[in-house]
Amino acid sequence: MPLKNYQSSFDRLVSIMDELREKCPWDKKQTIESLRSLTIEETFELADAITDGDFALIKEELGDLLLHIVFYSRIGAEQKQFELNDVIEGICKKLVHRHPHIYGDVVVNSEEDVKRNWEQLKLKEGKTSVLQGVPRSLPATIKALRLQEKAKQVGFEWDHREQVWDKVLEELEELKEAVAASHVQSEQAIAQHNQNKVEEEFGDLIFSLINYARFLKIDPETALERTNKKFIHRFTLLEKEAALAGRSLSEMTLAEMDAIWNQIKQRSAS
Repeated sequence: MPLKNYQSSFDRLVSIMDELREKCPWDKKQTIESLRSLTIEETFELADAITDGDFALIKEELGDLLLHIVFYSRIGAEQKQFELNDVIEGICKKLVHRHPHIYGDVVVNSEEDVKRNWEQLKLKEGKTSVLQGVPRSLPATIKALRLQEKAKQVGFEWDHREQVWDKVLEELEELKEAVAASHVQSEQAIAQHNQNKVEEEFGDLIFSLINYARFLKIDPETALERTNKKFIHRFTLLEKEAALAGRSLSEMTLAEMDAIWNQIKQRSAS
């Protein structure tokens, strides 16, 4: 792919940011802290666009995130912490350092070799744990996936997916036992203890299922989001079907709703 000259477009964005920061009341007011939640929102909007495969929207959302990077860098410069150039040079230096198979004499034979070298290099840079780079504020499903991927790089991994499925079944049985125990106890303190146990076992089961998804080469976050979208689509159709019959869902029995739901599923499958 031939190189393109992005400099003029990037310089224009930086110039616009500088002007907005100096003249726009809203932009002048923003801080690193106030932008944080907006950046998270923009990131999820990009994630939605990627899930939908909407390249026009992906392009737009990438622009929004690029603006945020320039915005943070402008504030960093104002506070004499770092310049935009420091951000760019920093990531360039990191990429070269962490790809010795491209910019050095290290030999790799697979993607897994690259990941393993990456984690080893981070430990040499001062990380005390391979798990240290996983952000605390990541959504739980993505965090579980990243923790498992990082642990894999030091050999903490099952050999076969059948072993992982056995672990899923084991965790399911432990959850069933915890749920059964929670219905036996009556004293409040004991009941709360058992409820905590149910929550713990439920979390273990989800963690195991995410691990199994890795072995199936499925992104569990994407899979769950697709199910969410499918549920929204079908439930919306259910509401429309009920409205066409002159009824609301709250007036219908579960059996009536389930019958329509199954019809919607059959139409979707055909």
